[in-house]
Amino acid sequence: MSVTVNVYEAKARLSELISLVEAGEEVIVARNGTPVVRLDLFFPPTERALGFVALGAEPVDFYAPLTDDDLAVWEA
Repeated sequence: MSVTVNVYEAKARLSELISLVEAGEEVIVARNGTPVVRLDLFFPPTERALGFVALGAEPVDFYAPLTDDDLAVWEA
């Protein structure tokens, strides 16, 4: 179910509206009857490791010469 309130009412009932959002309700704040803002739950970002390589993976020597097999693949 969606609850729509005007800005003045939202200011007066903010704690109640937050409780509704926490309970799973959708709360829309409107100005002059036009929806402007939707209140939503905040989820803190999760900790992420920098980079994209899995931990424990050995870095490849980027500047090492290619093996004959690798070179053949690139030249094909």
